Amino acid sequence: MNLLITGAWNDGKNCMDEIKAMGHQVVFMQYEKDALPCAYDWVEGVVCNGLFLSHPMENFPNLRYIQLTSAGFDRVDMSYVTAHGIEIHNARGVYSIPMAEFALCGVLQLYKQAAFFRENQRQHLWEKHRGLSELCGKQVLIVGCGSVGNECAKRFTAFGCRVTGVDLFPREDSLYDRILPLEQLDEALKTMDVVVLTLPLTEQTKHLLNEERFDSLKSSAVLVNIARGAIVDTEVLLRHIDHIGGVVLDVFEEEPLTETSFLWDKENAILTPHNSFVGEGNSMRLKEIVLSHLIDVIC
Repeated sequence: MNLLITGAWNDGKNCMDEIKAMGHQVVFMQYEKDALPCAYDWVEGVVCNGLFLSHPMENFPNLRYIQLTSAGFDRVDMSYVTAHGIEIHNARGVYSIPMAEFALCGVLQLYKQAAFFRENQRQHLWEKHRGLSELCGKQVLIVGCGSVGNECAKRFTAFGCRVTGVDLFPREDSLYDRILPLEQLDEALKTMDVVVLTLPLTEQTKHLLNEERFDSLKSSAVLVNIARGAIVDTEVLLRHIDHIGGVVLDVFEEEPLTETSFLWDKENAILTPHNSFVGEGNSMRLKEIVLSHLIDVIC
């Protein structure tokens, strides 16, 4: 197979001999917005992230294989992929561990008033805080029970939480107390202390957290979004943020978050720049998944 690898998988440069040994022909381009280092019709397979945002899929007449370096499919025209019988893989499981650790860390920072103590440390102040909360015993709702959701469930369970899942395809799973269908999300939200969003962005899930669902949250609830920004209606969030326990946000409807956003100054908000996926184990996990898929491809 004629394979184009982009800088989205930067380690691919070091794996080219291994891939060629499988029988594939390989070219590498660092930046996905640049001109291709080969003809469009040469390409039969790609390892990329947002390549098709700059180079329409229609430009690749012989494309039959896509390996994404992202867990989400939202940068790919999946209707085109399906219509043309293109084999596609995502990076399922590669980023799940650091993302789950981030979700747990964010909630603990709010519960343990980390910002208060950090500021006092900066000012050399010795001041106790009597408002710390325990995570043990809390009700946690994970919306999206895929690889990231599963890793979140493991960690919150280890802290003594009761974990409920909500998913488009409910199932029996020992990682959760129960997994409910998406239709029962509204009822589930009412009793939850922590809500973690780990589901993909689709037409069905855009603005899933809307006015009515924010209204149903407990005043002490913490919302964690490590999925996609548009799953939460930002305007609604800004109206409700002072009426819930807090938010842990790694993704936003508009990125980067504007300097004038009210979110920056909210004491009950932890904001990070789409960074929760970062971990030192990612490169090895991504290499393993890319190479394992390429082994099975007929050249």
